[in-house]
Amino acid sequence: MTDLPTARVLTIAGSDSGGGAGIQADLKAMLAHGVHGMSVVTAVTAQNSVGVQGVWNLPAAAVAAQFRSVVDDIGVDAVKIGMLGTAETCVLVAELLTTLPAGVPVVLDPVAVSKHGDPLIDADAIGAMRTRLFPLATVATPNLDEARTLAGPDAEGETDQARLGRTLLELGPDWVLVKGGHAEGDPVDVLVGHDTADQRFSAVRDDNRHTHGTGCTLASAVAARLALGADVPTAVAGAKAYVTGAIAGGFALGAGIGPTDHLWDLRRALRV
Repeated sequence: MTDLPTARVLTIAGSDSGGGAGIQADLKAMLAHGVHGMSVVTAVTAQNSVGVQGVWNLPAAAVAAQFRSVVDDIGVDAVKIGMLGTAETCVLVAELLTTLPAGVPVVLDPVAVSKHGDPLIDADAIGAMRTRLFPLATVATPNLDEARTLAGPDAEGETDQARLGRTLLELGPDWVLVKGGHAEGDPVDVLVGHDTADQRFSAVRDDNRHTHGTGCTLASAVAARLALGADVPTAVAGAKAYVTGAIAGGFALGAGIGPTDHLWDLRRALRV
């Protein structure tokens, strides 16, 4: 926890030109939590409400330079990792994370596919994420589909979130939160940790299709709360409540799936 008036949270992720997910969603969620958001852009996408029209991965030197520029001068109290795109970037980010001061929490959102079904990571990167990044994560936040992919071929068709989470714990993170928004019924996220009972965080499913950026938003909210001093279960509970409100406030933007409303709580407070 910093002595500054605000905590510093770094997002390492891809840019979403439509503003609904990626770096843009991360920074909005961080602002809503009252922390100072910083960014390392790993990829640039041409993206809007109907899909992803193009992806351009940044060279390793550009990613490393952004990281060192921010961390060496400003410092960081928590890190959120999103879209990395390639195995090379996964390995590079893992190496960069090992240079952080001890105790800086890392939230890993293993982004593989966009809300519209467009792939955002190559096949080799899955292996690099499993072996290099999961061991460095304080908490990993895969959705059900991502958890199955990361758990391996034996997990195909698996619906037990706790079992998937415990399989992924074997890769080395301190905690795994398997999100259930893609399952039938009301969404339940299941948090598993070493030597702890499973914890379930439920919400009523909102009848709103404008949910672009929910995964990025949740992971960023967890990172912000960890940076402010919360423990993992408390941070997850608060982030779940925040993203549930953001989903309820999601709005139409463009012709397809609109974004969640990162400022829903502020709008309610201001009555606007």
